[in-house]
Amino acid sequence: QVQLVESGGGLVQPGGSLRLSCAASASIFRFYAMDWYRQAPGKQRELVATITSGGSTNYADSVKGRFTISRDNAKNTVYLQMNSLKPEDTAVYYCHTKLLNRDYWGQGTQVTVSS
Repeated sequence: QVQLVESGGGLVQPGGSLRLSCAASASIFRFYAMDWYRQAPGKQRELVATITSGGSTNYADSVKGRFTISRDNAKNTVYLQMNSLKPEDTAVYYCHTKLLNRDYWGQGTQVTVSS
C-alpha cells in the first residue's frame, strides 16, 4: 500500500526553525512532483511548496525566502526546511503527491509557532 508519512513538527518560538520530513513507501514517488500543504484552524488547506521530479521548486508568496523544499530520491523522502517562522505559519502540514491521477496524502504533522 502506498503511504506518505510526515514527521518533524512541533512547538517553536517565532523566528525559529523546523525541518519537516515526508517519507514515501514506494520508490516510484521519485518520478513525481511532491508538495507540502498546510491547513490552519478555520481555514482552507493551502499549497505551500512544490518540487518536481527534476528538482524544480515553487513556493507560496507567504513563505518565499523562508521555506525550502528539497528531496532525496535515494531515501524516497521530501523535506521542508522552515526558517524565520511566524505565528501565522501555525498549521497542520501535509505531504501530498498525485500518482496515476490519484491523490495521496500523509496524516499531517502539527507545527505551532508561539512564544
